[in-house]
Amino acid sequence: MSDPDAHLLIVDDDERIRGLLQKFLMRSGFMVSAARDAAHARRILSGLDFDLIVLDVMMPGEDGVSLTRWLRETRTTPILLLTAKSETDDRIAGLEAGADDYLGKPFEPKELLLRINAILRRMPEPPAGETSPKLLTLGPIRYDIERGEMWRGEDPVRLTATESHLMRIFAAQPGEALSRTKLVEDLGRDRGQSQERAVDVQITRLRRKIEDDPKQPRYLQTVRGAGYMLSPD
Repeated sequence: MSDPDAHLLIVDDDERIRGLLQKFLMRSGFMVSAARDAAHARRILSGLDFDLIVLDVMMPGEDGVSLTRWLRETRTTPILLLTAKSETDDRIAGLEAGADDYLGKPFEPKELLLRINAILRRMPEPPAGETSPKLLTLGPIRYDIERGEMWRGEDPVRLTATESHLMRIFAAQPGEALSRTKLVEDLGRDRGQSQERAVDVQITRLRRKIEDDPKQPRYLQTVRGAGYMLSPD
C-alpha cells in the first residue's frame, strides 16, 4: 500500500523511462515530479521538498552519485539509485555518498514500488503524543529512540532513512552483537553478499556521524566473528 501523501521526484535522462515511471507511480498513488538531468533536479529541489528521490546514476553532465553527495550536504530525503547491474563500483559509491538503496537495471516496476514503500516505512514517524524521551548517550551524541532523532550538543545530526533504521535496530538491542545477515533481514533487504557489503558501507557512514575516531570506534563496535554492536554510555 503506497502513501497517498508521498511526493516523489524521478531523475532520469531517458525520456521514455522517465515517463513510464512517472505514470506507473502516479497510478500507484504517489504524487510524482520528474527531472531530465541533475541540473533540472537542482532547480526543482530549490523550491520543493520531496519524500523520496529515484535517481539514475548514469546521466550526461553531473551523474547521480555527485547529485546524491550534494543532496546529503543539506537534506536527509531518502534516495534510491537506479544502476546498471554491472556497475558495482557505482552502487558502492552511491551508498557511500548517502543513498539509501539501489536497484539494478533492467528492473520490474513492481520491485521499484516495493523498494520505495519499504524505504518510506523506515522513515521515523513523529510520536502520537507527548512522551518522556528515551535517550541513548554516545559520548557527546544523544539519540532519541522514540523520535529517531540524533543530536550532538544542541546541533541536530542528519540521518538518512537507512541510517535511522539501523539506529533503531541497534537501540532495541544495545550491547548485543548483531550479524550482518540479521541486519540485512531487519532492513528488509534480500539476502546476499552484496547486501551485506552495503550494510558495511552504511555502518561506516554512521560511524562518521557518531564516533570521534571512526577508524577506532568506541560506540558502534565490530565484534569479531559476530557482527556489529552498539555500546552506549
